[in-house]
Amino acid sequence: MRWQDLRRSTNVQDRRGMRGGLPITGGLGLVVVLVIAALTGINPLALLGGGGPATESAPPGNDEASQFVSAVLGSTEDVWGGLFNASGQQYRQPALVIFSGATSSGCGTGQSAMGPFYCPLDQSVYIDLSFYEALRDRLGAPGDFAQAYVIAHEVGHHVQNLLGTMESVHQMRGRGDAAAANQMSVRLELQADCYAGLWAHHQERTKPILETGDVEEALGAASAIGDDRLQRQSQGTVVPESFTHGTSEQRVRWFRRGLEQGDPKLCDTFNTGSL
Repeated sequence: MRWQDLRRSTNVQDRRGMRGGLPITGGLGLVVVLVIAALTGINPLALLGGGGPATESAPPGNDEASQFVSAVLGSTEDVWGGLFNASGQQYRQPALVIFSGATSSGCGTGQSAMGPFYCPLDQSVYIDLSFYEALRDRLGAPGDFAQAYVIAHEVGHHVQNLLGTMESVHQMRGRGDAAAANQMSVRLELQADCYAGLWAHHQERTKPILETGDVEEALGAASAIGDDRLQRQSQGTVVPESFTHGTSEQRVRWFRRGLEQGDPKLCDTFNTGSL
């Protein structure tokens, strides 16, 4: 993937080595937290990552990992900004928070074990970059374009939030049983996969980034995190009614649709009988 010449986003926050937005370095860091808690009445656990969204963060570092994340996010900003403008709308750029271990967010404490996630309450994407190691080593999906797909998928959720899709799904899920709610979640996730492919389609038209094997990397990542494959690996059996993200085949198909067609209207997973 040729990402080095992409514009870097200024919306990346680097919280690696920080908890709850405050740097914790040995015993002194803990003492500082306890003093602040005593003076302000704030629960010290909140300052250590157990509270709401953090108000302090460091700018992104200059290491290759943070530069890559900034480049991919900048690319999504340019693509979605253009698509929103073309439809007479304004695109509000999300923040992307890099963290290690745990961090606070508008949706509560984010943990590495949760994997990358999007919080609609603070319009931010959160990712512990160790997830990329798990994607490569444990799930067998290596490559920089596989990593870019992960970010583009989460940004796809941001697009859904801006368009009101997430709120509509939330309301519909509240009116159904568990199986129906899971099915709505699947449709939401597959649309985000389609949006990720759509991002790559439009980026490729303006400034080509794809190299030989890149598409296969993204398809491999989409397949690796399908519900059926993950359930088979973790518990040996597959329970379709518990799916929340879609099968490997479905995730690959919807990403490919966005990549090949580039039309947001064709990413409508909510008005199709076949996923």
